[in-house]
This record gives sequence, C-alpha cells and structure tokens, in this order.
Amino acid sequence: MKKLSYIFFVLLLLISFNTPASALQNSDISSEAAILIDADTGQVLFEKNSNLKYAPASTTKILTALIVLDKCNLQEKVIVGKKPPYADGSKIYLLEGEELTVEQLLYALLLESANDAAEALAEHVAGSVENFSKMMNEYAKNLGCKNSNFINPHGLYDDNHYTTAYDMALIAKHAMQNEIFRTIVATKNYKIPPTNKQTETRYLNNHNKLLWNGGRYYYKYATGIKTGYTIKAKHTFVGSATKDNINLIAVVLKSPTAVYPDITKLFEFGFNSFKKEKILDKLVPVTYLNLDNGKALIPVVPSKDFYYLIKSSETKLPAQNIILNKNIKSVHKNEIVGKVELLLDGNIVDSIDLLATQDYKMNIINTITKPNIQLAKKNYLKFIYPVMALFLIRGFYRKYKRKKGLS
Repeated sequence: MKKLSYIFFVLLLLISFNTPASALQNSDISSEAAILIDADTGQVLFEKNSNLKYAPASTTKILTALIVLDKCNLQEKVIVGKKPPYADGSKIYLLEGEELTVEQLLYALLLESANDAAEALAEHVAGSVENFSKMMNEYAKNLGCKNSNFINPHGLYDDNHYTTAYDMALIAKHAMQNEIFRTIVATKNYKIPPTNKQTETRYLNNHNKLLWNGGRYYYKYATGIKTGYTIKAKHTFVGSATKDNINLIAVVLKSPTAVYPDITKLFEFGFNSFKKEKILDKLVPVTYLNLDNGKALIPVVPSKDFYYLIKSSETKLPAQNIILNKNIKSVHKNEIVGKVELLLDGNIVDSIDLLATQDYKMNIINTITKPNIQLAKKNYLKFIYPVMALFLIRGFYRKYKRKKGLS
C-alpha cells in the first residue's frame, strides 16, 4: 500500500511540473488581450482576444520609430518646432529651436517614452503630426494590420486611436528585424549631451523592467521592446525574448496591473512548450526542374531556410505544396522558378520562392523533336497541295484555249 502511495505521489509531482508549460489558459493571463508569436515567422503560439481593438498607449512609439528609421539617417539634425515642447505626458522637456539628432530623439522615444520627442520626429519626417499619422496608417496597412488606426505618434489616448494585439505583434516583428531598433530597445541607459538650448546632460533610462538585472521583474532572456500606460488604456506592453535560437514576441493590452507576470508566463509557455524544427534548408533541393525532355534535371532549392515551432508533445509538421512555373525552357542560376507553400491543416503558413541552382540554355537543334518534324511536314503539305492544284488548273486551262484556237 505504501509503495502504491509513493508511486501515486511521484506521478502527481510529474503532472504538476509538466502542466504549466503545456496548458496555458486565457484565465491565466490577467490582461484583456494577449498574443505570443514566433518573431521569425509570425506563427501564433498563443492568443487571447488578439483581434479585438484596444488603446495601445505608448507601444504606439514602436511604429513611430520604425517609420523614422525607414525615412531618416541617424545623424540628421532635427530642429524642434513650436508644438512638441507642449506635448502632454512623459517627456524630456525639449525646447523650441533646440537641435538634436534623429538618433538622440529615438533613444528618448523608446527608452524614456518621450511624447515631445515623438512629435518632434513626426514633424521632421512629415511636416506635421497629422501627416505623420497618415503615414503610420499606410505603413501599418502594408505590414498586414487590418484593425488599427493611429492618429498620433505617441499613443496618448483618443477614441479613434486603437490597435489589436495581433496587429501590434506584426509591427513589433517587423521592427525587430531592424538592427538599429533592436540595439535601442535593448539599451538600459543613454545620455544626451548638452545642446544649443539645454546646458545640462539628459540621462535616459529604459522603462522596461524585464531588462534590469537584480530587479523584481528581471527576465534573463528578454531583449526589448516597449512599455505603455494611460488611465484609459491601462497597462500595455510589447516584449521580446530569445532562448535556444527561439525568438519570441509577446503583446498584452489593457492589463489592470503590472504587465510583467503576464509577459513572463507567455515567454515561459513558448520556450517550454515548443521546439524548433528545420523544415526547409536553402542548400537542399526540394525538387528538380525537368528541361529539354529530360536531358537536363536542374536542382531547385528554397530561397531561405524555414523553421517552424511545434509543440514538444506533437510531431505534426507543415506539408509542402511545390508549384513550378510553366513553359520554362532556359534558366539562370538563382532565377525564381516557382514557390513552395507550407500548409498546416489546409492553411498556408508561409510561401517561399524556389530558385534554380545552375544555368541551362536549351539547344535550338534539340527543340526540333520528332513530333515537331511531323507537325512541320503536315504544315508543308497544307501549303503545297493548293499550289499544285493551281498549277494543274492553269495547265488544263491553257490546253483548253489552244484546242479552241485550232478549231
């Protein structure tokens, strides 16, 4: 009996240790909306109300920074206009006419969450906050965001300024592909030296507590990105983390309390429940291109490696649907000759171009195959028969005229 009790106790322990990693429930997340994705592929690993609209607060600044990095050089000089110094909320107290670099303002934007820096950058890029907001919406739309609308560059609350956890994850995924952005959001502190208007050095500190070693919410795998808070939006957060070559992005919106427990739960769920599998290798052919009636078989490879996260308890991998371009006669090395679709449960996970691995030019002599010779012969006969008929008719006509003349 004691032996059975001991076995039961061990099994109970094993179950309790394994459950949290594989059974994250919506009720475990206090935020009203949340999502966890693979930062490399966009694969959704967990979601809660991820397509419902919420106010993003200062996580808006991720998109602002993304556009600025796309449009500006880091060392460009920005002259602060009349309006930015009067921006509400968090700020670094810019002064009208003050000169700073784009780089300095980006650090103020993403570390100190400075609203005056957001407006200064918006005016520098687009001439006005209104024009910059239009750029934000166009940019977000091009990234695939379908349920977002931005009317300012900083995220101060407005009924018409909203996004979803899913859309914000898409924006963050794209942002984290930018090396400069990654460097800024991983930086814990930064100094802006005195300027033409400010005699004192400005000291900036990153508000992301996941990065601060020794702090209550420190998370050793964290790599960024941005905090947010307004009274109506509540706490918002977009975070990134890397472990064992797995890169994750987590988003939480409208959290009633500090976001860090939710974010840590999401990251731990991702790292403990999924493993990374290499589905496609850009050096390994997935098929062959049959050219010149089998005289040439050209290996075809994916344009990039493709990895997919699968649950540790599962073995199901995406299926491959290979689609080659039609009527290919000649190819050059690295020419796109088709695509491979990765499918899971009938849904397209990703679509990757396929490339030829070598040059091939079909010999013109080889194009005249037997079927083509027969076709040419038929076409020749179609032409010659009417010509022969004309000559015969002409001959009979002349012969007829001569006989008539003799008579």
